[in-house]
Amino acid sequence: MSCPATAANALRDGVAALKAAGIDGAAGDARALLAHAMGIAPDRLTLHLQDDIAEPANVCFAAHISARAAHQPVAQIIGRRQFWGRDFIVTRDTLDPRPETEVLVAAAVSRPFVKMLDLGTGTGCILLSCLAAIPMAVGVGVDVSTAALDVAQRNAAALGLEDRASFQAADWFSGITGRFDLIVSNPPYIAADEMAGLSLDVQKWEPHLALTDGADGLMAYRAIAAGAGARLMEGGRILLEIGPTQGAAVAQLLGVQGFDKIRILPDFDGRDRVVCAQKLLESGTPAS
Repeated sequence: MSCPATAANALRDGVAALKAAGIDGAAGDARALLAHAMGIAPDRLTLHLQDDIAEPANVCFAAHISARAAHQPVAQIIGRRQFWGRDFIVTRDTLDPRPETEVLVAAAVSRPFVKMLDLGTGTGCILLSCLAAIPMAVGVGVDVSTAALDVAQRNAAALGLEDRASFQAADWFSGITGRFDLIVSNPPYIAADEMAGLSLDVQKWEPHLALTDGADGLMAYRAIAAGAGARLMEGGRILLEIGPTQGAAVAQLLGVQGFDKIRILPDFDGRDRVVCAQKLLESGTPAS
């Protein structure tokens, strides 16, 4: 890229470069990257487009555009993604938090809870968003990736939640003790034969371990459904994010394990997104 005199010229060149690379949403991505390079809030960028762009900011923006043209997600480039009204640190070791996952958070915080478990916590965005909404609650986030757990711990500290959130390396329930009144998870649910259909942003840059089980996309749900009963209190809830075609299968897995009040919640586009269920009381009476 050349060295434009103004931010507007830099933005124009950046948008053109991203369009030439086949990036969807080139204009919005370029604006976000330019705002970050200039050290200003994205919603203030328009006010600064006629400003001269300093050479360090221009060099930074050019690097950002090159990275995005290679399909690196914007959140990884700038190192952050907003989720549930808060900024979360994002790296190549974590999934980029998606807006549809907020459906799970909304359902989780619709009722109070005391102690929650987040399986496959990644950035910690689900766990930390829930704890921020329920001030008296505590929670545990587990992940097989120690690099992801480091990101989650950094997010907890940044949000002032390190005293209520703890993190543990674990493969689903292995090594997990105690009981919880809320279990949540956004597990890897992409089937192996669906991976080739994902965008290059996802295929090239996000951790495959968090995306796919390498099989039919249901292996994590089988493990979670089988182990959740032992870790849930009576009347406790379980909420699982799913792919849009998996609702019936995951609901059946929970039903076979004796869970009650099984519901499938849609996302903003009307697609199946979250399966919710409750653990029966020991008497067999459904939880209220």
